[in-house]
Amino acid sequence: MNDDNKPWTSVQKKTVAAAFLGWALDAFDFFLMVFVLKDIAQEFHSSITEVSIAITLTLAARPVGAFVFGRIADRYGRRPALMIDIALFAVLDVATAFAPNLAVLLVLRALFGIAMGGEWGVGAALAFETIPARSRGLVSGLLQAGYPTGYLLAALTFGTAYAYIGWRGMFIVGALPALLVWYIRSHVGESPAWQQTSRTRAAGPGFVQTLTAHWKLALYAIVLMTAFNFFSHGTQDLYPTFLREQHHFDVHTVSLITITLNVGAIVGGLMFGALSERIGRRRAIAIAALIALPVLPLWAYSTTPLWLAAGAFLMQISVQGAWGVIPAHLNEMAPATIRATFPGLVYQLGNLLASGNATIQSAIAHGRGGDYAYALAIVAAIVAVVIAVLILTGSEWRGVDMAAVQDGARTPRPAAAS
Repeated sequence: MNDDNKPWTSVQKKTVAAAFLGWALDAFDFFLMVFVLKDIAQEFHSSITEVSIAITLTLAARPVGAFVFGRIADRYGRRPALMIDIALFAVLDVATAFAPNLAVLLVLRALFGIAMGGEWGVGAALAFETIPARSRGLVSGLLQAGYPTGYLLAALTFGTAYAYIGWRGMFIVGALPALLVWYIRSHVGESPAWQQTSRTRAAGPGFVQTLTAHWKLALYAIVLMTAFNFFSHGTQDLYPTFLREQHHFDVHTVSLITITLNVGAIVGGLMFGALSERIGRRRAIAIAALIALPVLPLWAYSTTPLWLAAGAFLMQISVQGAWGVIPAHLNEMAPATIRATFPGLVYQLGNLLASGNATIQSAIAHGRGGDYAYALAIVAAIVAVVIAVLILTGSEWRGVDMAAVQDGARTPRPAAAS
């Protein structure tokens, strides 16, 4: 029997669970901030726009983490790099709870961004190098569903605990990811592909040489991920603020709407991730992204909680549906010798280029008298079209051999086969 047709082993299941939980808890820690921008601004006598710089700094610092932890993972293994990274972002999140002023908080969120930037690439490489090739689409959607799952957990925490623990207590809850380190240490093995090729990697070209040889691929991936990050952060980061400031909804209503949108995100990621295994990564991403266009009026310009929730649900099916294919697409695209570094680095460089999104949208909204709906809609509409165009002009990498170091085994599939 071909190994690719065998049932999953216990180790494979636990590895995927660890990668999913790592990204979910990372996102949970990040999204705690978006719910309490208003509260932090009030305590530190600042504006929401000034506090939103914390989000910008977190996103801008993520490429540093992607590079540092990616290089550690490529050289010393995925498993130890992942454990160190998770422990670090948990510690920094708790430290945020004790920030005495805005300046310290901004520094801590920048450092948190370094830790956050390392998790995605390392966790995805560990998962995709462990599972059968036939499962990559489904697992891609599952892993990326960790992001809205983290947002969902943050929304639940905000809706149920905020009134009792305040914004500082929300960040103390951010210590939870530290428990995942024990799980990885006890139940997760090293990537078989990394073990198989570790000697070849050491004797082969270095990071700079490999990246230079694939500079066009890297540049394309960075531009693509810039659009993707404007798509996700442009539809998520200021949405709770939009609901609180423009519609003046209470905490409970905001929490329910954000829970709804994250359920849509999870559904979208799983659905389009699995679909990409049948119709190809590129087509699945393009279809998902373009769904955003007809949904825009409902999502941004509805006036009641029910219709806003419906619009948010459908919008995140589009956004995270497109995103649900990205973990597999980037890992299949990546040169094998730098797989833990390349996907995370291009992803986080895209984050860097899109890191001003929250501040830009906030400024646009204030410039139009607090019209967050316009600021949200204009960004979502533009990047949905940009993503569809970019992805359809790229190559299809579905099904490449991840244990192959030589580029000949990584030839893109013809467009007709995608």
